[in-house]
Amino acid sequence: MTAKTSSTNTMHIGELADRTGLSLRTIRHYDDVGLLPATARTDGGFRVYSEDDFERLMVIKQMKPLGFSLEQMAEILALLAERPNAPGPVGRLSEILEQAAHQRAKLARNLAQADEFIAMLGRLTA
Repeated sequence: MTAKTSSTNTMHIGELADRTGLSLRTIRHYDDVGLLPATARTDGGFRVYSEDDFERLMVIKQMKPLGFSLEQMAEILALLAERPNAPGPVGRLSEILEQAAHQRAKLARNLAQADEFIAMLGRLTA
């Protein structure tokens, strides 16, 4: 088995799925599209992931509800992997922060509307 990182703590896809709460299918998809390539593969072809991969997947999981596309996620991951305080990444990360904050506010409004609907149904069924 050849690893891409120096991390010695590795896990198979099932453990990664358990730790993240994501499905095997989702993790395989992220591997297939290049967002989360496995650190290594066993001689039998099974994916092996590192703690760094786990951390990367948690960032992907945080981005998902904010509506970032796979391409945007790849860009963000690349920016985060670079030196974040370099002028280029800081400016772009500031733009991404603004976009994420806007999307979060939109999600909060949608949740408030859902809460109002649930409360109305509660009153009607009480």
